[in-house]
Amino acid sequence: MNQNDALEELQKQVVRRNPAEPEFHQAVSEVLDSLAPVIAKHPEYKDAKLLERICEPERQIIFRVPWVDDSGTVQINRGFRVEFNSALGPYKGGLRFHPSVNLGVVKFLGFEQIFKNSLSGLPIGGGKGGSDFDPKGRSDNEIMRFCQSFMTELYRHIGEYTDVPAGDIGVGARELGFLFGQYKRITNRYESGVLTGKGLGWGGARVRKEATGYGTVYFVQEMLAAQGQDLEGKEVTVSGSGNVAIYAMEKVHQFGGKVVACSDSGGYVYDPAGIDVDLVRQIKEIERGRISEYTERRRNGSDYAAGGSIWNLPCHVALPCATQNELTGDDASALIRSGVLAVAEGANMPCTPEAMKLFRDAGTLFGPAKAANAGGVATSALEMQQNASRDSWSFEYSEQRLRDIMVEIHRSCFETAEEYGRSGDYVFGANTTGFSRVADAMLAFGVI
Repeated sequence: MNQNDALEELQKQVVRRNPAEPEFHQAVSEVLDSLAPVIAKHPEYKDAKLLERICEPERQIIFRVPWVDDSGTVQINRGFRVEFNSALGPYKGGLRFHPSVNLGVVKFLGFEQIFKNSLSGLPIGGGKGGSDFDPKGRSDNEIMRFCQSFMTELYRHIGEYTDVPAGDIGVGARELGFLFGQYKRITNRYESGVLTGKGLGWGGARVRKEATGYGTVYFVQEMLAAQGQDLEGKEVTVSGSGNVAIYAMEKVHQFGGKVVACSDSGGYVYDPAGIDVDLVRQIKEIERGRISEYTERRRNGSDYAAGGSIWNLPCHVALPCATQNELTGDDASALIRSGVLAVAEGANMPCTPEAMKLFRDAGTLFGPAKAANAGGVATSALEMQQNASRDSWSFEYSEQRLRDIMVEIHRSCFETAEEYGRSGDYVFGANTTGFSRVADAMLAFGVI
C-alpha cells in the first residue's frame, strides 16, 4: 500500500472510530493530506504507528456540571477536557463555553492545538476543553456558580505540570477568575501556573489579551514581506468583533493598514474611513453590546448589514477571526475575484476545506490557524514561564517575545515548504513542521 492509500485508509478509520464528529474529521483530514512526503522521507514514523497514535487522544474526560440559576432552578450542563498529546510538554489549550460545544468540537480544537503548540517552539502539549453552557444573558452570580461547579470536577485533572487550561470563546478574565478561585479553594495551593489568561493582579501576563490578534497580523506581515510587500495602505476585512478581532484590527492600524469592516453573529459594519477600534472595544468588550450599534454612534456614513457575508466586500487582506467554517467556498471565490492578496486565520479552522483549496490553487497567501493564530498560546506559555519564576515582564519585552515567536513560526513554515518543493504553501509547511516535532519526541519516548 502506497503512502497516499495508507493515509486515506487512516482517515476512514478515524471516521469509523469517531462517528458524528465532522469537525474532528475535517481537522484530521487537513493535516493528513500534507503528510505523505514526510512519511516517505521518515519510514520510522510509519513503523511506530505515529499517525495512528497522534489521531487518538491520550485521555478524554466528560463530566456533569450541575448549578443553580438566579431563580433557584437546578441546571445541568456537560463539561469536557480532551488531553490529546503530551509529547512536548503538559497539555495546553483553552476552555470554550458555548452551546455548540460537544466532544467532536473539543477534539477538533485539541487536535489542532497539538500542532499549533509545536509550532510555537515552546514546551507545551495539546489539549482543549469546555462546556455547552452559554454565558450570554447570564448574571455574574450565575456564571460564578457554573464556573465553581465546573472546576469542582476539572481540578482533579489539571496542574501546572499536567494540564494548563486557558480561556477561549465565552471564557474571559471574569470566568478565569471564578475558575481559579475555586481551584485555589479546593487545593489550598496558590498554583498560578495552572491557568493562563489570568488578570495582571494575580499572575497574568502582559500582552496575553492582545496576543492572538497581534500574532495573526505579525504572521500576515511576514507573509507579505516574503513577497516584497507590507500592510501599509492595504484595506483589511476582519470577521468577528471579540478579543481576537479587536486586537488584530489594532495591530493592522499600527502597521499602516486600514480595517474597513468587522462583524458579529448579527451582521457586519462597513466603514470606508477605517473602523474605530476604540468604539468597537467599548461596545463589545465593555458594554457587551451588538455591532449594529456602531453605525448609530459613529455617525460618519458607515453602514450596517444584517446577515449576509462580510467576505463580499473587496479587500487586500482578509482575517477570519470569528469561528470555525465561517468562510465558505463561495466566500473564497468572491475574495479571489476582488483581488485579495492574503488570508490568515485568526480563529480556529474558520475556512472550509473548499475555501482553503481555492485560496491555495489561486496562489493567494494563506496562513492556516495553527500557524497564524499561535501567538495566543505562545504567550500563555510565556505566562507559565513568568509564573514559574515568580516574575513579571514589561509590555514591550512581552510583545517583542511574541513578535520573535511569530517571525520564527513563519520562517519554519516557509522553509519547510521550500524543502519539500511546495514553495509558499503555508498549510503544508505548518502541518509538516508541527507534526515532525511531535513525532520525533514520541519516537524518543518509545511506545507509550
